[in-house]
Amino acid sequence: MTSPPAAPPRPRWWPRWWPGWWRGEGARALLWLSPWIAGVSVFFVYPLLSTVYFSFHRYDMYTLEFAGLDNYRYLLRDPRVGVSARNTLWLVAVMVPATVLFSLALAQLVVRLKAGAGLLRTVFYLPSLVPMTAGTITFVFLLNPGTGPVDHLLSLAGVRGPDWFGDPDWSKPSLTLLSLWGCGQLMVIFLAALLDVPRHLYEAAAIDGAGAWRQFRSVTLPTIAPVLMFALVTNVIYALQYFSQAMVASRVASGSTDSPGSSFSPGYPEESLLTLPQWLFQVGFRDYAMGYACVLALLLFAVSMIFTLVLLRQFRRAEEAS
Repeated sequence: MTSPPAAPPRPRWWPRWWPGWWRGEGARALLWLSPWIAGVSVFFVYPLLSTVYFSFHRYDMYTLEFAGLDNYRYLLRDPRVGVSARNTLWLVAVMVPATVLFSLALAQLVVRLKAGAGLLRTVFYLPSLVPMTAGTITFVFLLNPGTGPVDHLLSLAGVRGPDWFGDPDWSKPSLTLLSLWGCGQLMVIFLAALLDVPRHLYEAAAIDGAGAWRQFRSVTLPTIAPVLMFALVTNVIYALQYFSQAMVASRVASGSTDSPGSSFSPGYPEESLLTLPQWLFQVGFRDYAMGYACVLALLLFAVSMIFTLVLLRQFRRAEEAS
């Protein structure tokens, strides 16, 4: 029996505690990982460290002045942070579950239908192909209380529609309806997961006397759990970064323009659509307080990490329990 080849000698200058990756498989692994390492270093690590650095300074894109913890202290006193944080958490707590459940329900409907499934799949997916800005503008005009067809149809049924994007109590639910309308991409993901569930599991559950709800709870959900967790995590991160739809809806509903001399404060109506990314944009690129904007960016990053870790931990616990 031949003995394994001896490890290459370590150079004298090489630290004793560092593994011998400088030759052999370790060197090849680092070579193959080098594009990823370079990408993460340039597009994640460096911007993150720069954000932390600028958060301790007063920076207006021209001058840089050390400010210590002043930006962090102002974060605790800024009333707009509380308003935008509540609106953003509302989207996470309401819009994300509604979108995920609605997409799953549509996927279940398409799977169970035997006739017209292809047509419905196309109809449900088409709204997700509409550009984000164009879809939001169209949705605001459709829900316009004066000229929109939605309120006209409701009036024919004897129902008086609300001021969808002009009432603070209805503005965020209206954005939720917009999210449900454009959930075709998530529906397709759930559809692929449902089609991958083994049929014999349903047959065995039916033989044991399990009904439709019992089959869904005991067969479907455990099988598609990884896809469901992926949908929750990605949609939570998306809701925490919610910017374009809220900004466009506020601007269109308020009737403001970008003409010279006009000003627009995001969040119309009554700051009900003001989210953390919008306030970060306002502070950084309108008020040129880039140091304080970096603090808001770090806050948003920390909240995203906390939500992701909590969801992954709950998913791991559920897998261990099952």
